[in-house]
Amino acid sequence: METALTLTTDMKLVLGLVVFMMAMFLFERIRADVIALVVLMLLGLTRLVAPDRLFNGFSSNAVISVIATMILGAGLDRTGALNRLAGWLLRRAHGVEKRLLLLTTAIAGMNSPLMQSPAVMALYMPVASRLSSRTGLPLSRFLLPIAAAIIMGSSLTMVGSSPLIMLNDLLVSANGNLPSGVATLQPLKMFAPLPIGLLLLATCLVYFHFFGDKLLEGASDDSGVTPARTQSYFAKTYGIEGDVFELTVTADSPLVGMSLGEVETLHGAPLLLALKTGNESRLAPPADARIWVGSVLGVMGPKEQVTDFSQNNFLRLATRLREFGDLFNPSRAGISEAVVPPTSRFIGKTIAELQLRKQQGISLLAVNRETDVLHDNIRKLTVRAGDMLVLHSVWTDLALAAANKDFVVVTDYPKGEQRPHKFKVAMVIFALTILLALSSRIPVSIALMTGVVGMLISGVLTIDEAYASISWRTVFLMASLIPLGWAVDSTGAAAWVAGGAMDHLPQGTAPWLLEVVIALLTALFAIVIGNIGSTIVMVPLAINLALAVGGNPTAFALIVALSGSSNIVAVSNPVVSMIGGPGGYNTRTLWRIGVPLVLAYLVVMLIGVNVLY
Repeated sequence: METALTLTTDMKLVLGLVVFMMAMFLFERIRADVIALVVLMLLGLTRLVAPDRLFNGFSSNAVISVIATMILGAGLDRTGALNRLAGWLLRRAHGVEKRLLLLTTAIAGMNSPLMQSPAVMALYMPVASRLSSRTGLPLSRFLLPIAAAIIMGSSLTMVGSSPLIMLNDLLVSANGNLPSGVATLQPLKMFAPLPIGLLLLATCLVYFHFFGDKLLEGASDDSGVTPARTQSYFAKTYGIEGDVFELTVTADSPLVGMSLGEVETLHGAPLLLALKTGNESRLAPPADARIWVGSVLGVMGPKEQVTDFSQNNFLRLATRLREFGDLFNPSRAGISEAVVPPTSRFIGKTIAELQLRKQQGISLLAVNRETDVLHDNIRKLTVRAGDMLVLHSVWTDLALAAANKDFVVVTDYPKGEQRPHKFKVAMVIFALTILLALSSRIPVSIALMTGVVGMLISGVLTIDEAYASISWRTVFLMASLIPLGWAVDSTGAAAWVAGGAMDHLPQGTAPWLLEVVIALLTALFAIVIGNIGSTIVMVPLAINLALAVGGNPTAFALIVALSGSSNIVAVSNPVVSMIGGPGGYNTRTLWRIGVPLVLAYLVVMLIGVNVLY
């Protein structure tokens, strides 16, 4: 077979952009959403996409659906639905570990197709922490199975993952470049992949139910953390040990006039958690707060260390908490862990720049990065996605800071459910939204946004809370890369690559063999450049390959979208990056447990697609 297409200048440009994007994603020197914006602007400057269509990705059904699912998920979270779920899981499990793990992963997997996977993982991390604290099981026994179930369960509907959300738009845009005589590609309905998704979720549940004990044994020495056992946990995990003491500054102390930040740099200084100056007492005082005669420091550390520090600096040591007894009450304040998600605004900033104590009222005690625990000179540390932050704060301050979504609190800490009286209203709205989405007369994006309006009008969410729940990084990444998919298709680049591939394949190559190659290639791309980038690049190519071998273009495109969601082994998947720190998983553990599951995912998915299509 010979291709009749000639490589044009536009094809060279668009293929060059694809290579540039993949290289930039691989080296991770620039954030993915910034790279996507650069690609978008280059598409406009080179006229590969017409100026009047360049920003149409922002108004596409895919992007609107993503925004809507984020807001709907936030609405359910505000009602305390998952707190109820944790209690229900514990009652149903009757203390049996395997039953508890099976129920938790199954419910998480069934929830994942109704909202974005990272949002589901963020909601389930406190649930996992609560289950861990109540059962005494390590947190690592829960997080990876839950993450895998969320990833595999996202294929139950067309709105569970970004690749599936984008697929219909890519199918519709491909119609403009189909050869004459080829049937128009129709968008897939809301629950089109449901049978495949059920098989994939069942595969995940079986995998961890029968092999979980062996696979997760020794995966981490993490035993979870709750306010009730912070001291023993943090002493073991981070070397943060000792009790809380009060140190009163005398007139002879060299600390008089120094800032809190300067005191922290002194040799042998314990953790400085509170400061009372005059009549004002506060936890997590800012680094520029000054220390004067009569100031009282609330410090944490081994008694010997605190005693030496107080003697060396002429401080009066009190073993009883007279000034800070209320502040350090475990029901009001304590130590917690929080993971930095890929969408956080903290990424790329130093700890000093964040000014957590001054702006949030939170003290940062240590950072857990992969296998390293960092607690020396952390103010100069630059934050990365997946970092585990060890925090000390008042619980109400922690809840306010967590609402900004810049970190996800893993520790189960005391907090009030914000709108539990709206639980039934939110569930009814959500159910009606799904019923609307099932209608073939109403686009999914309109159905989902109708649910958003319902939650706003009913008071489940305020409009500001809805705005805050949106991950603009995901929105810009998707909206900016969608035109690249159009350009790959409209310039003929996808057809040229498909034709070149067919020239090097034996005559009569079976369509199923190409499906396997496409699935493996997309899965590898998803690990390197993420699920959105891999789907954008591979869907036009898969459609053209299907046409070349007489296969079903819709089936080939669906294989790409599902394969793009198979990444369970690398932090390029936001869900995986969120559990690395809390679960204590290293790269080797993720690959050892994840690779067999990914291969099983691809086999089950290919069989399911071929049976249905």
